[in-house]
Amino acid sequence: MNSKLFLIPCPIADDALHTLSPEVADAVKQCGAFFVENERSARRFLKKIWKEMVIDDYRWFRVQEGGTRQAFREQVKAGVNIGIISEAGCPGIADPGQELIALAHQLGVTVHPLVGPSSIILALMSSGLNGQQFRFHGYLPIEGQERARALKQIESEIQRTGGTQIFIETPYRNNPLMEAITRTLDKTLRLCVAVDITAPSQSIRTLSIGDWKNQPADLHKRPAIFLLGKA
Repeated sequence: MNSKLFLIPCPIADDALHTLSPEVADAVKQCGAFFVENERSARRFLKKIWKEMVIDDYRWFRVQEGGTRQAFREQVKAGVNIGIISEAGCPGIADPGQELIALAHQLGVTVHPLVGPSSIILALMSSGLNGQQFRFHGYLPIEGQERARALKQIESEIQRTGGTQIFIETPYRNNPLMEAITRTLDKTLRLCVAVDITAPSQSIRTLSIGDWKNQPADLHKRPAIFLLGKA
């Protein structure tokens, strides 16, 4: 089994190919099969970084939890180099490709991560919050009481550990989440809201929750990531 697995990052904002390492295109040229979240957008992305690519010359598989393991095994058995492409950002980070990466290790496949943008890391870097200890929670509950309980648990973890707590929300629910944060949590905690990272409209601000309450922001339908920490 001589297959290699390349973890191919995507831009996290439109028209932000400059955020990718030049070696990404070189890795794509070595692959014979791609496992992707969205085949249409993945094809469009690859044509942007390699205009001469003949898309139909490659094997395409949609990453589905538990549903592509056999196809992955077959490509490895055939000695095909494989690329995993997430919808945005880095494969394996808040991404369904993680399961196939774990399988690659079980099969003895060499895994090559490629340099690219991660909204989680970029937001943490620019937040001014604790970068030595942090935790990513993914999405918080939608229902009001459950979300409030989750936020209070996050607050307790901050007070106990001092670590930065990171989470995200579906863009059209950003404003209700901000309202819940400012209504529920200690006003002295610091909140970083990073919006449209790597896009021309990028905005990254860290304020106390009390200050956010006095300076409300409209985040509706804008990709955002939220980070909470001690003052």
